[in-house]
Amino acid sequence: MSDEERDGVRLTNLDQPLFDGAEATKRDLVDYLDAVSGRILPVLRGRALSVMRVRPGQPAFMQKNVPKYAPAFVKTVTAWAETSHREVAYALCDDRQTLLWFANQRAVEYHPALDGTHLILDLDPPEGADFELAVQTAFLVRQALGDAGLQGAVKTSGAKGLHVFVPVEPGTAPDDLAAATRALAARAERIDPALGTTAFIREDRAGKVFLDSTRAGGATVVAAYSPRIRPGAPVSFPLAWDELDGVRPADFTLHNALDKLGDRDPWAELMPEPQRLPDDLVAEGHTIPVARVQAMHEGKRRARIKRAEQ
Repeated sequence: MSDEERDGVRLTNLDQPLFDGAEATKRDLVDYLDAVSGRILPVLRGRALSVMRVRPGQPAFMQKNVPKYAPAFVKTVTAWAETSHREVAYALCDDRQTLLWFANQRAVEYHPALDGTHLILDLDPPEGADFELAVQTAFLVRQALGDAGLQGAVKTSGAKGLHVFVPVEPGTAPDDLAAATRALAARAERIDPALGTTAFIREDRAGKVFLDSTRAGGATVVAAYSPRIRPGAPVSFPLAWDELDGVRPADFTLHNALDKLGDRDPWAELMPEPQRLPDDLVAEGHTIPVARVQAMHEGKRRARIKRAEQ
């Protein structure tokens, strides 16, 4: 049967291929998300959600606004979207029924808003680089965290990098959180500047792993356990720090992630308790320019020099 119903959600065309290169069907996506719902829903619950969807024969696209045809059980929250300069009705994926509806919509990737609950570094190795570079850079971040008296959890991004999450105490000021993220990236870079870089402009990275500190302040990061629209349908997978060596993002997919998880919820198990950001980390971060703003000014400066040379 290509169609069925679960939790009041009609599931259709389940035997269709999911996307080119996925080596999976829509049923595989639905079954996986249903089985992992008890672990992914706590990561999504109460957060404005953006999803990446795939339709047959079309490129993948990011959906922020909930479509008008969404059923009444899909809760929404309205927020200002800076990129599109308008009010957007984001979904709240708070329950299994909503998750199944999204799965039936061929929503493969789940990107919840961060809302200031975590300090996050996105470790982005250069295209074609060995994943081991990202792992080594993650250990730099862990060392910088330890030196600051902090602890974090790590997961594969499901693409080519890693995400380090540090839960912060409620009420942390957004500007202080963003500052501390910049300072942490800078401290990790100082430990081994030949390995990691905070250079926002790609051509300035010189083959190093980018310590991306720009996820603070209303940004999104793909959720733990979320599949990705990549060849083989990899999954963003939580790991203990001592499990990082020797793994690859492609080791965790729609097909094998559940077997590797068993009955565990490692993202919940490995996540430290919320922590207070050290004053010196915050103070240092406030002296570091915001990467995007600095890059914009630098881009304009280089353009002026280029025009003058011409």
